[in-house]
This record gives sequence, C-alpha cells and structure tokens, in this order.
Amino acid sequence: MIKVLIADDHPVVRQGLRTFLDLQEDITVVGEAGDGREAVDLVAELEPDVLLLDLKMPVLDGLGALEQLSGAPTRVVVLTSVSDRSDVAPAMRAGAAGFLYKDVDPSALVQAVRAVHGGQVLLAPEAAEAMMTAAAGAALAPQVPGPVQLTEREREVLALIAAGRSNREIARSLAVAEKTVKTHVSNVLMKLGVQDRTQAALYAVRHGLA
Repeated sequence: MIKVLIADDHPVVRQGLRTFLDLQEDITVVGEAGDGREAVDLVAELEPDVLLLDLKMPVLDGLGALEQLSGAPTRVVVLTSVSDRSDVAPAMRAGAAGFLYKDVDPSALVQAVRAVHGGQVLLAPEAAEAMMTAAAGAALAPQVPGPVQLTEREREVLALIAAGRSNREIARSLAVAEKTVKTHVSNVLMKLGVQDRTQAALYAVRHGLA
C-alpha cells in the first residue's frame, strides 16, 4: 500500500485529491497539511511514501519544505498551478521527484504517484520544457560532481540535452554525425542509470553540468 500525504492550503483541493486517491486499491491517504511547516512535521510523524506538495503555501512554502525534507525517504511530487513554471528547476534541485500541474488528469496523477513511489522521476511536459529552458539560460553554481564518470564529449552532449537540443541539433553543434550523437546519448543514459533525456537533463541540472 502506497501511503500518501497531501499538502495544500486549499481544503477543497485536499478533499478532492483525498477522495480520488482513496478510491485506489493500492493507495491510502494518511494525512493532510495546510502549510509547509505542517507538511514537514507530518512527514516525520506519519512517514508517508509520497508527499503531494503545493509550492504556494503559508508559514513555509513548498520550496522551503523541500529543503527541510532533504534526505528524507519520502518521495515528493510537486503539484502546483501552471503559473509556477519558473519554480520547476529550483524544486527539482531541492530534491523533488516529480513536478505536475493541478490540471493533470486524475488517472495520470495516480500513475505518477505509483511511478514516483517506484523510483522514477516524473515531470509534466510543460515542466520538463521549463526546466530545460532554465538549464540552458541560467548559469548554475558549481556543485560537487556526481559519482558518474563521463568523458568530455559525453558531458558536452549531456549539456546540450539539458538545453533541449535534438540529436540533429547536437550533431550540428559538435560537428559530428548524427549516428555518433545517438551513440553518445545512449552511453550517457546508461552511465547515469536513467531511462530518458528528461531524467538525464535533471541529472545535469542537479549536478551543475548544464
């Protein structure tokens, strides 16, 4: 059974999410929080598997809650409004495992909870686009490199993936054949242990490689 905690300052939103999620045979809502501070406290008390976290909340906002939950085993899915796209990259760097918007289809939300609980990183298409744009346009502070060892060319390819470039665009940028780029991309995904380009871009953002 997947234990879910809902953190949102709107009671109607919390009630709607609880009602739908509790209908699932493999999901149970163990608690609700109306602000970020309460969410942090309830995570410690209830030890949920997944936290659905709004970003715009009183007392302590979602980003602040994420930072305080760093290192906790609970997987956090940000569930916020479409107007919060500029918060995608900071939220993912702070440790969120997913980023969805409140207009998500209910069945897609259920699948997201299951996927994130299973260890995946999941972003709404708009969130992935916003994150890649931020990675391409912002100079990220240097961070300690991760344990994965990439060649210089693979690091170049990863940075271009994070910038949202296609294989063809990467090939033109690096003056190599597109087939060569495909090989580099496959090697990068394998070395990082990720399933797709979005997750590779997330790695680049989190480790200052974009």
